[in-house]
Amino acid sequence: MNSSSDYYYLLNTLKDLLLTRSVRRGDFLLASGQRSSFYVDARLTTMSGDGLAVIGGLGLDRFAARGWTPRSVGGLTLGADPIAYALALTARGRGQLLDAFTVRKQVKNHGTGKRIEGCFASGYPVVVVEDVLTTGRSALDAVRAVEAEGGHVLGVMAVVDRQEGGREAIERAGYLVEAFLTAADLGLTLAR
Repeated sequence: MNSSSDYYYLLNTLKDLLLTRSVRRGDFLLASGQRSSFYVDARLTTMSGDGLAVIGGLGLDRFAARGWTPRSVGGLTLGADPIAYALALTARGRGQLLDAFTVRKQVKNHGTGKRIEGCFASGYPVVVVEDVLTTGRSALDAVRAVEAEGGHVLGVMAVVDRQEGGREAIERAGYLVEAFLTAADLGLTLAR
């Protein structure tokens, strides 16, 4: 792991990026069907050059702290894609072997008909990644797809945990969860 000062610098940089680029206040309908007084459009951070640079380092440091040694990382498209790519590229820069995959929301009905695309094979240890964790359904959908294809899920890592039961749902299903930041870390509280 990098020095703790480097880690906290990256974490604070990510927090600043999320607050300036991704956090919106108002009345929002979430993908879960719930209403919320805030919305975290993490893609505005995870798809930025600055966000990609920060997320790769933070994620690899979290993997090391957990003792996770995945062969590949990925999750449900679209939110997981830039996170997985940032991790794979940063790992390459550190001389580590780590590839990325993406899980389609549905099996495609043309070409190879795969649900998982990219660098994934049966037997791979993987970490499922997620941009914003709310109920945990998207992450668990990706976990089920990976396991159906023979992958071994080490855990789930999210950029933001909205603290609305997603972590608990994933942990009840038997998986470890890491999140860089929580809604509380971003000064966000639910007002419904």
